[in-house]
Amino acid sequence: MTAPVNDQTAEAIDSLLRDAGVTQQRGLIRRIMVAALGLGADGASRLDLKISASALEEMRQAFALFAPYAGVRKASIFGSARTKPGDLLYTAAEESARALAEDNWMVVTGAGPGIMEAAAVGAGVERSLGVSIRLPFEEEPNAFVAHEAHHVAMKYFFTRKLMLVKESSAFICLPGGFGTMDETFELLTLQQTGKMVPVPIVLLDRPGGSYWAGFKDFVVNELEGGGYVTAGDLDRVLITDSADAAVEHVHAFWSNYNDLRWFPTDVPGERDALLLYTRVAPTDAQLADLNERFGDMLDSGAITLADPYPEEGSERATLSRVRLVPRPHAIGELYRLIWALNELPETDPTGPVGGEG
Repeated sequence: MTAPVNDQTAEAIDSLLRDAGVTQQRGLIRRIMVAALGLGADGASRLDLKISASALEEMRQAFALFAPYAGVRKASIFGSARTKPGDLLYTAAEESARALAEDNWMVVTGAGPGIMEAAAVGAGVERSLGVSIRLPFEEEPNAFVAHEAHHVAMKYFFTRKLMLVKESSAFICLPGGFGTMDETFELLTLQQTGKMVPVPIVLLDRPGGSYWAGFKDFVVNELEGGGYVTAGDLDRVLITDSADAAVEHVHAFWSNYNDLRWFPTDVPGERDALLLYTRVAPTDAQLADLNERFGDMLDSGAITLADPYPEEGSERATLSRVRLVPRPHAIGELYRLIWALNELPETDPTGPVGGEG
């Protein structure tokens, strides 16, 4: 849609930005202001405007909550608000969160009771962040985070889910109701479509539990069997009844692999190149093995080591770069390649935190 901004309005926006002291990312701030003016010019309804205003205001609050911890890896833990203390699932969530916090991770929860409370208790006040939802009939923020500076309350589920997913480098899902299934299916959808950078997802049950085993049966028999998803899509997810295995899986995923970034190639018509940043570079022999195993996922060229790009930030200075040009829809192969890179060396799972640039 054409933005309703003439030269005079554009000048007024720029003047307002200067008067407000906005000096960074002014182009993006300007886009937000132009979009807001566009809503007014479109004659948007009061409800549409209230949704837009509340969403932006809530996201600003949530961004401010997470900003001081940008350099710390975080894991989101999902599960039922109805799980009681003493339940084996409550214990599993608490133990998982405590183990992650002891390894300098932060834990993100929906700030409600049940599994969310268990995870917050396990991580401790300084290592937990809560993003609660305001509901008319149920779920108040648990007492552990309700009055802490590590908590933000949101009106809309979509903004809340954005923050629960956007900031995290791992996800542990325990059994729950419709909300837990909604969060889990969204994770799997984002993973399957490549709309989320690769992260470990764990479906954690009580010892001997059947919740996630039944979920897997449904996916395999109904979704895969009906041709609605690709066979093996659930292979990227760990299903376990062990809190120790859940935490070990999270650490293993980040043991050598650090993050990824896309760069345009200098070859006309060639797809963008993908750089996988690792703490330890594969040897020539290991690269040859990776090309043998994962050559089918390439759109062109080979898996190679790359020199730093000028656009990279200093936070990647100590990392190695594995370069490839993948074909479309190679999400499953990408995860397997990351695990192959993690299996190469013995590495320290604590290290620099990156993100998709």
